[in-house]
Amino acid sequence: MTKPPAENQSVCVIGLGYVGLPLALAFVKAGMQVIGLDIDQNKTDAINRGESYIRHIDAKAIAEAKSQFSASTNFSRVAEADAIILCLPTPLDQHLQPDLQYVTSTVATILPFLHAGQLISLESTTYPGTTEEELVRPIAAAGWKVGQDIHVVYSPEREDPGNPKFAATNIPKVVGGATPSCLQAGLALYGTAFEVVPVSSPSVAELTKLLENIYRAVNIGLVNELKQVADAMGIDIWEVIAAASTKPFGFKPFYPGPGLGGHCIPIDPFYLTWKAKEFDVHTRFIELAGQVNRSMPTYVVDACARALNDVEKPIRGSKILVIGLAYKPNVDDDRESPSYVLMDLLSQRGGQVDYFDPYVPVIRPSREHAHWAGKQSVDWSRQTISGYDLVLISTWHDGMSIRELADWSRCIVDTRNATATLDTETKRGKVVRA
Repeated sequence: MTKPPAENQSVCVIGLGYVGLPLALAFVKAGMQVIGLDIDQNKTDAINRGESYIRHIDAKAIAEAKSQFSASTNFSRVAEADAIILCLPTPLDQHLQPDLQYVTSTVATILPFLHAGQLISLESTTYPGTTEEELVRPIAAAGWKVGQDIHVVYSPEREDPGNPKFAATNIPKVVGGATPSCLQAGLALYGTAFEVVPVSSPSVAELTKLLENIYRAVNIGLVNELKQVADAMGIDIWEVIAAASTKPFGFKPFYPGPGLGGHCIPIDPFYLTWKAKEFDVHTRFIELAGQVNRSMPTYVVDACARALNDVEKPIRGSKILVIGLAYKPNVDDDRESPSYVLMDLLSQRGGQVDYFDPYVPVIRPSREHAHWAGKQSVDWSRQTISGYDLVLISTWHDGMSIRELADWSRCIVDTRNATATLDTETKRGKVVRA
């Protein structure tokens, strides 16, 4: 595949979620014709109407792309594209092992429609060797010569939903090719829309992505453990972090929370620990951080129990409101949100649990939390919030009033330091850090 003029190149993006949709729009901006494929017809219909279903992506950008961007549930349309990019979920199963069913089934679906000259790129986060095992091998088994007939690359997504500083187009793309000619084809494709960083193989690119997120997971695990130590000592960990952050070198602040959320950090370390066992390597450091982070919801619920106990109430029968269902501030992305774990644990202990989140007005169906599907966010009002025995801050969005929450609530358990701006007198006897 040689580098064609951008205006003549067509790209097919499979998976139109938080990664695929902004990627498709980035290639539209670069002058390409883009086909978006997804199994969810609600998404494809919305795109064809010029509408957005992701809060931080402006519908105007989709509407203005109509002449270059169409969406479909018909996967045979991959035949129309010069390049095919897979942006598919790679979750963990119940045993914390990689679940690649979305990648493998999609590859099997599109194989009959491939033709010579195409480039296929995998962007899903996964363990080293996936591109070779799940793309190169089945494509070669179908009779294609990889590196001659069809080119295969891995280029990990680096989306940070809701981050105003970094969008799809200003984050460099790491690209690793199955062969040298595959790499050149990948650089030609991504170079039309991004700054590109070539590496020697797909496995290097796959491990690069894991390193980026394991770095964050380990440091968050460290600060979550330090938070528990600080709490036991009666020290404010947030004040400690702020003071340490004044050091101009050798320190980067990470912040504690109720657990990890999002599609990467709670999942990616376990992809590497699983694969490492194949080589008889035990990633004890990474696994320990994972254990700390996964224990945080229980730590928070125990803090809720102590707070209620102080007013002579048990969790059983108490009305509890969780603030923030999204996994991070100012987005509508609730994937792997620790809020769901908190709600489950509180409910299992007999609590009557509701939530408030202006960005997630209704809980959408999901594999992990189907039992909460259809539940609606409560209203933000004195009448509603004052009716709860305890309010648990799991995620704090800009625009919500901590003063109103403090005035209306009987007891607040704060996992995000959202109450830091309140005066000491207001917090005394009402706010518990967790």
